[in-house]
Amino acid sequence: MHSWKNARQCGRTGEDRMRNLGGTGTRRRQEMERRKYGDMEMTQRNTKPSGHIDTDPSRVAACPCLHISPSGRPPVPSPQLRVSISLALSVILLLMVNAAGLAQGKRPVRKGSHSSSTAERMSPEARELVERAINVVCLERKQDPKGSVPIDDMQGRPSLPIYSPEAVAGAERARRLLPLAKDLVIGALRQLSAEYGLDRTKGHQTTMQRAIARVRMVKRVKPDMDSRDNASVFLGTPHTITFGTIFLAGLPSDEGMISVLAHELMHIADGDRDSLGALFRAVGRRASSLTNMKIDEQKAEELTSDLVGAMAVRSFVSNTPDYDPLPRRISRSLAHNCVEEDEGDEDHLSPRDTVRALLSLRPQLAHELVYGQPPSPSRK
Repeated sequence: MHSWKNARQCGRTGEDRMRNLGGTGTRRRQEMERRKYGDMEMTQRNTKPSGHIDTDPSRVAACPCLHISPSGRPPVPSPQLRVSISLALSVILLLMVNAAGLAQGKRPVRKGSHSSSTAERMSPEARELVERAINVVCLERKQDPKGSVPIDDMQGRPSLPIYSPEAVAGAERARRLLPLAKDLVIGALRQLSAEYGLDRTKGHQTTMQRAIARVRMVKRVKPDMDSRDNASVFLGTPHTITFGTIFLAGLPSDEGMISVLAHELMHIADGDRDSLGALFRAVGRRASSLTNMKIDEQKAEELTSDLVGAMAVRSFVSNTPDYDPLPRRISRSLAHNCVEEDEGDEDHLSPRDTVRALLSLRPQLAHELVYGQPPSPSRK
């Protein structure tokens, strides 16, 4: 919920002030002059020839306003006034030239990794790398004994009872990894806030503290047969993540489970007041520029949640080395998107477009999937 400040204090306008100065103030000044110079002198002063400038210091001080010629002709400006006007016109001309230069692209560059107003584009080589990385993900899924089941495949499977061996094993894996997933999500949240310059915005620290507190409150994983191939959170019970039994069985790796846990934890971190809306919008705008897809509102929130999931898995892989190759371990966080029926809806990108957007946002992941190692520092 946004709060707007509509009240504004306004002072009296310049026109109002001018009217006051030209009213009772003028009459009071004339009365004072009559007392000082007498009525006859006032008459003589008011009937002097057109263009006459009174140089008497005492009378100039008494009436500081400019005299208006009775004939209607403007007074002749002094040489000093002409010089001042010339200088003012020169300054205005210089400002107009500078403004024209800014309009042609000479705009100041704002600091921050992704804070530039210029749309970010991908080179043809970068797009090709992303497509190659998607192919690696789906090829690894087929060859990996712990590869995740694609979402469309899960949808066609019969429901699993809560106490089926596959569902029980999945629930135990989720409960074991939940504490670690919470820490990884908090780390990814802080990293993204810094990357997008949100950590320098007003109220960020309070927003982040509340989001982290909501993440830390989650204590329970609840298997649910009716949820089938879905995972979900209900903000009325923000301490629980509900997993469909088919989904629990379809994520046999730690990497796959962490990516889904992190996604749901992001929804809880956001809460019921769109607390992380600024981050979702920033990620959505950048992803839209990179992919030429419209990614806003709920799609931006879903994509950011998937992005945090991929980042959490990458940190997990770095902290828990084993004998599986790097592309295989990274693929496990994305493999459930390797569908045959690639369809999205008004709230979600299609599964393959989701992977495409994620790898566009994190090109280092695409490089690691294709080449099996992190990119050199100069290519990050």
